[in-house]
Amino acid sequence: MAANQTYQPSTPLAVARPNISTIDIERPKTIEELNQEQEDQFDYSQRAQWLRAAVLGANDGLVSTASLMMGVGAVKEDVKFMILTGFAGLIAGACSMAIGEFVSVYSQLDIEVAQLKRDNLARKSEEENIDDGEKEKLPNPFQAAGASAIAFSIGAIVPIFAAAFIKDHKVRLGVVVVATSLALLVFGMLGAVLGKSPLLKSSLRVLVGGLIAMAITFGLTKLVGLSGI
Repeated sequence: MAANQTYQPSTPLAVARPNISTIDIERPKTIEELNQEQEDQFDYSQRAQWLRAAVLGANDGLVSTASLMMGVGAVKEDVKFMILTGFAGLIAGACSMAIGEFVSVYSQLDIEVAQLKRDNLARKSEEENIDDGEKEKLPNPFQAAGASAIAFSIGAIVPIFAAAFIKDHKVRLGVVVVATSLALLVFGMLGAVLGKSPLLKSSLRVLVGGLIAMAITFGLTKLVGLSGI
């Protein structure tokens, strides 16, 4: 009889039942939330390649051409000579920026491609070829060179146009300074907005740097011209 008896616990076993209130039920995300999530996850460093080339190119074109024209204007009052000097600076600077950026970014591309191939081999991939997703993340030297040349030309054309229609020499120099300063503020704000950096600080930094460059070029050229060298 004892063998046929089944074991009955003295206390009933507690059965764990899920509490519906404690279960996390994921609701569908709205379009606004998805857009915000994509913006939060966006890597702004991906903009660095073309943004750096475009902003630096525009600033270099603006500052170098304006400074060159101010230097010539310090010793020459001929408007034609001043415009030709600025145009020569535009062509030379655009070519120099494009070639320099192409060589620099192409060197970076070679380094990153070699590193990706080493990483693929380290993961024991069947082949060391780079897939399309990895290629999209690589720097583009042609894009960087084109952006630099175009941006440099856009920046350089500002002081040239500003000086082209002013006959009085002193007024012409003042117009070049004002036009260049306004363009520097615009380029500084554009770079700050696209790069999500402080607006006022970036704009003032660009403006002050450009004004210093023009002042130094004008002053030293004037000094050399007065010395009769």
